[in-house]
Parts: sequence; structure tokens; C-alpha cells
Amino acid sequence: MDERRTTPHLDLPLHRLQVPLPHLLPFAIGSFEAIGPLSRAGFPHRHSFFEIVHVTGGRGAHVLDLVHLPLHPPQLCVIAPGQVHHWADAEGLTGRVVLFNEDFLLGHPQDLAALRSLAVRPGLPLGDRAGPIGTLLADMEHEYRSCEPGYPGVLRASLHILIVRALRAALPGADGAAPGRSAELASAFTRLIAEPGRGWRSVASCAQELGVSPGHLQTLVKQATGRTPGRLIRQQQTLEAKRLLACTDLTVRQVAREAGFGDPAYFCRFFRRETGMTPGEFRAGVGGNHHDPRIASIAAGPDAP
Repeated sequence: MDERRTTPHLDLPLHRLQVPLPHLLPFAIGSFEAIGPLSRAGFPHRHSFFEIVHVTGGRGAHVLDLVHLPLHPPQLCVIAPGQVHHWADAEGLTGRVVLFNEDFLLGHPQDLAALRSLAVRPGLPLGDRAGPIGTLLADMEHEYRSCEPGYPGVLRASLHILIVRALRAALPGADGAAPGRSAELASAFTRLIAEPGRGWRSVASCAQELGVSPGHLQTLVKQATGRTPGRLIRQQQTLEAKRLLACTDLTVRQVAREAGFGDPAYFCRFFRRETGMTPGEFRAGVGGNHHDPRIASIAAGPDAP
């Protein structure tokens, strides 16, 4: 259901969405078995698409951007494009997996901001919301498989409801109302700087790409997030460096380049200022590369692409 590829400049696998016929939508839903072995991959990888996982059973842990959370089903896991995740020592995973591209949400821009806010944690306990969310996902899978007239619209509406309910579980009182200009621009800005492999972006270059002045970007992003665009860029650079140090065999010089630094020495000073440790100390602390992506994952099995 999704395809494993390796990016040309990194050894960190990038999974791209491939939806089987008769579906032409950038959307898929099914069990772990139906989606395929890569849906429970035990090696660090990225996605080019969003993934929402409803875990109803099993044991192990979900690791998202180096944050390790033991599974306590039922729970929801949201993975955004560019994030690095894997399932650690997972056994008997049951539930449903929802895959979709950003294009599938063009009619609901507020959902993109909600998904980004949900993707900051490896898992969301559902409590008494588990039953309604499970029923909704079952209805979505039935709609997806039946392909009855108008089913794309039903799936989009159902996905919007799922995101709103997940947001309510994470942030009591959230109602999924349409965001203001500040939230929309902040969401677009965070998506822009989160794209892997694009290197460092200045506030001015981001403002130009988003069609606003640097001052306007500064004001609205600070209003929506409480942080300046420059601070968000530095945080994103630090996170990207951590991902690469923990999940690849790239040298510190190569990590510096991928994170947008031309001078490795300056990168080391930057990283120490942001994290309190050198790149080498951080890599040693997380145990180095968790998986050599040149070796087939045991979880993927012999039929993996």
C-alpha cells in the first residue's frame, strides 16, 4: 500500500503512498495486514504522506522523532510527512491504518494544522472516545471498499470528523473551528520548514515563498505559536540533525550539510547551544543507528518491495 524507497542523498528510507486500483484517490485505509508489512516497520523511516494509526491491540512501542512511548491500546498515532518513526519490538499489532496525501485535505486547511499539532507525540490515549472513533474508522473502511457513488466526499467528511475527534481527545475544548489568518499562515510556514532535504531557509525566503512580507510573517507566526519564525527554523534544524544523527550513518559533516549548515564547526557549536551536547555525544547517547536500511527489515518480510 505504501512503497519503500531510499532518498538519493540519505540512507533513511522514504515511504511514498501507492494506492491500488480501482482507487484513484490519494487515500487508503485498512488493517495492518491489508496495508502491508511496511505499516509496522521496525526500522526508522520517513513518509511523504500523513498516517493515522488506530492501535487496538498488541505490545511494543511507537518511536516518533526519537520519543519512545510504550503501547497502551486503544490509542491513536499521527505521523506527519517528514517525521521519522518506527515500531519498536512490536508484536500482535491490531487496528486500522489511514494513509493520505495533503492534497486529500484541500477542502479542510484547518485539518492540516490540527494534524501537525497531533503529530508532536508518539501516541494519544483515547479513553472513552475509543468506541466512537473505532466505529467511525470501521465505517470509513466500508466506504472505501464499497466504492459507492460519492464515496470520495464521504471519506473526506469522515476524515475531517476523525481529526476533530482526535483533537478533542488531545485538547479538551477544541472544536475544529476554522482558523484565523495567523493559524493558517503558521501552519503553512511549519509545513514549509519541515520538508526534509530542503536545507536551511531564511525567514525572508520563507516569507517570499508564502507571498507575505517578513514583518507580516513574523507578526502572524508569533501570534499563532508564541515563537518567532527564526526560533521555529532553529528548532526544526535541531530536530532534523537529531533525526539524522540517530537514524543514519552519515558523518557529522554530512549531517551538518543536510541540516543546512555549510560550516561543520559552526553546526557543532549550534547543536551544542541548542541541546547542551555535541553531535557525537548525542549520537552516542541514543545508541547510534537503529537499523541499517540496506538490510531488509525482519518486520517487512520477504514480500516487501
